[in-house]
Amino acid sequence: MAVASSHAYIPAAAERTRHHTALRLLPFLFALYLANYLDRTSVAYAAIGMTRELGFSDRVFGLGAGVFFISYVALQIPGALLVERWSARRMISLTMIAWGSMTAVTALVHTPAELYIARFLLGAAEAGFFPGVIVYLSHWFVCEDRAKVTSNFMSAIPLSFVIASPIAGLILGRSWLGIAGWRWLFVLEGLPAVLLGIIAYFYLTDLPGQAKWLAPDQRQWIENKLQQERSAGVETMPIRQALASCTIRLLATVCFLNYFAYYSFLFWLPTMFKRLSGFSDLNIGLLGALPYAGLFVAMLVNGWHSDQQCERRWHCAIPSFIAAAGLLGLAAHPLSIPVVLTLFTLTTVGNAYLPALWAMPTEYLCKSAAAASVGMINAVGSIAGFAGPYLFGYMNTKFGSFSYGLTVLAITSLAAGLLVLRIPQKTLASAI
Repeated sequence: MAVASSHAYIPAAAERTRHHTALRLLPFLFALYLANYLDRTSVAYAAIGMTRELGFSDRVFGLGAGVFFISYVALQIPGALLVERWSARRMISLTMIAWGSMTAVTALVHTPAELYIARFLLGAAEAGFFPGVIVYLSHWFVCEDRAKVTSNFMSAIPLSFVIASPIAGLILGRSWLGIAGWRWLFVLEGLPAVLLGIIAYFYLTDLPGQAKWLAPDQRQWIENKLQQERSAGVETMPIRQALASCTIRLLATVCFLNYFAYYSFLFWLPTMFKRLSGFSDLNIGLLGALPYAGLFVAMLVNGWHSDQQCERRWHCAIPSFIAAAGLLGLAAHPLSIPVVLTLFTLTTVGNAYLPALWAMPTEYLCKSAAAASVGMINAVGSIAGFAGPYLFGYMNTKFGSFSYGLTVLAITSLAAGLLVLRIPQKTLASAI
């Protein structure tokens, strides 16, 4: 059936098209992001084993975790633009194969310098993946589905920790063939990315018009609907102007402040819990999964509710305030393990802001400007991925307590929540 306009398409048929597209793309993209975050899990838990075997200090590990983001930041915008102007399928595939290989190579580390080099190269390999997928989703899903779709994709973050934390705790306490468990951890968590990268090349489709798995009328409806949205409610501007806009700079600052707390806490949670509780590696892995189970639910609910209410700002701000409360509670040195675990969960649930935040740029800018803006926002935010873990490790080494670092993280989370509320409520594009 020929379709001249999305208005002529029967609502039930449109709903079936949206459902079919989501069912085809989201489970696979979810699996890709799950593999992506296995690296974050591996390095967070491997720190316990590296400290035991190699004698790395908190400062060394903090720098090792953070140096990843130097190369990661530098290649964010080029990676997003390659997805927009070249091929999402090829870019995502190559990125996954490269980062899976570099994760496995990290198992060969023996000195701090080798750790820094491995993490730097891994950052370069991963750089284009996240902004690329955010841009890719905007090629397939209409605005009213954008936050919900992003939450489904990004819920792989907490689920990766729910799955991988107990496995990491189990592997850490063992060795095979005379090789320490933390080394096996890097190898085993790098292999899925390589395999999925190969599959991605054959499975993904760059644009709706190329999707043989959609009927012709379905392909035309998606293309028409997305074009109408871009024409009706999107600010068209050159890439350079978009990157210099007030709104994009504001979103980048919010991203930086949130990521400062997010990555610091992510990388240091297993180590903090180990020192506060004295539990075995296996129990740290099992209990360390609980906060991320809470985040998994919170992220899905927040993304769904953001789309239902057609609202983004408060769905970013409230989780940031929750994280700040959890961090301040931890800074007060609670003695009860259940209280500590509850505060860990509150802080982790604070990351449920992610779907609403990343729904914003692609809704209000034209395609190339949105791609560059997503890359820039994530690049600026990812600078905090270097600064946060390193500063947190440095402060712990200097003061002998996590409290000072936790207080700094609480302040950045609070500031992020307040700042995102400065974005105008109705039309972000008008603020640019």
